[in-house]
Amino acid sequence: MNTFAYPATIRPDTGAGGFIVTFVDLLEATTQADTLADALDKAVVCLEETIAGRIRDNEYVPEPSPMSQGNYLVHLAVQMALKTALYHAIRTTSMSKTELANNLNCDEKEVDCLLDPFQVSQVSRMEKALQALGHQLVIGSMTKDTTLWVSMRSNNPSFFS
Repeated sequence: MNTFAYPATIRPDTGAGGFIVTFVDLLEATTQADTLADALDKAVVCLEETIAGRIRDNEYVPEPSPMSQGNYLVHLAVQMALKTALYHAIRTTSMSKTELANNLNCDEKEVDCLLDPFQVSQVSRMEKALQALGHQLVIGSMTKDTTLWVSMRSNNPSFFS
């Protein structure tokens, strides 16, 4: 099961000051901030932009590596996690987008919208698409320990509509 939480390394920037954030699984994902708190916030944005770019460019999105001591766990927002899960499911099955559209009784444009990281999709529609691909959406929660992980807040109030 993929939780879509990626380990990040945050280290002091000895040259410019502040902190540098890098991701174990996504080498191009790097950001910098003046404070640790800002570095944690920017880590979420950096991770989401990197994965969105990979989805848009039809590139491989790796599963997260296990946590190592000293890493911070950065979670994708629910909407981006759903998009990434659907992207993974399509890439790992033999079902085409056209077949998925037929299974969902929609056209291929709607499947493209479901995959578009910059388009908000209904959770129920994403769940149906995952089910059509043989996947089950599982939702959980955990207590927040800021020394271990960062959670992205949804910026869209109509997210669950």
